[in-house]
Amino acid sequence: MKTSFGEGYYILRFQEPGKVEEEFARYACTTVVKRFLLLTRTALFAAPPDKRNIDVIETQETIPSWITEEEIQYFAKQFEKTGFTGGLNYYRAIDLNWELMGPWTGATITVPTKYIVGDKDLVYTMPGMKNFVHGEHLKKIVPFLDEVVVIEDGHHFIQQEKPNEVSDHILKFFGRLST
Repeated sequence: MKTSFGEGYYILRFQEPGKVEEEFARYACTTVVKRFLLLTRTALFAAPPDKRNIDVIETQETIPSWITEEEIQYFAKQFEKTGFTGGLNYYRAIDLNWELMGPWTGATITVPTKYIVGDKDLVYTMPGMKNFVHGEHLKKIVPFLDEVVVIEDGHHFIQQEKPNEVSDHILKFFGRLST
């Protein structure tokens, strides 16, 4: 990862327990939640050596229509109670997840599948991901991939941002399966 994305890549920066939590603590919990939840950047999420990742994310001035201030406050209150360590541990367990999933290396997903993503999702726009999703490699892993849907102006939380579109795609997918 370091070779591909650099030392400032967020996943690498999230590895050291306590460090990122300390960086987040410099901001109000609501600010941290807004910066990550409302993230619209599509560039690689990395910070230069002299900056923290949280510092390179802008806080949106206006709240998009897909979420309310009350919902953001709810999320912030939950993180105020628990802190951010639980969410960060997902990234810290990447190596362990690879280890645990080892027995399934080379396995394929053998159920009908539909892949839905926003065209501005930070993960979808990372180097190589579009080629992976639209190329032959994903189809080899997921041989019953029915369709890849890329929703215009969608970001990482596509199910919240575009709930009607996502639901319509899911219902059509299930409808085709039931006939």
